[in-house]
Amino acid sequence: MAAKQIVYPPGEQGQRRVRYDGVAIGVAHRPADVRAFLATAGMENAEDVDLTDPTSWNGGGRT
Repeated sequence: MAAKQIVYPPGEQGQRRVRYDGVAIGVAHRPADVRAFLATAGMENAEDVDLTDPTSWNGGGRT
């Protein structure tokens, strides 16, 4: 089974918690943060992650 990233709905200030392969890896304020966290967590080709894929988002969408 491939590792999976999860981006949670926005908090009160618009930030989103990010998990990768079951581990919390950061709090993103913009899409570039999500990619940077994934790369730091060891995801290969994190810069190519399709952030428009709805399966990556745990509710709330990309807005």
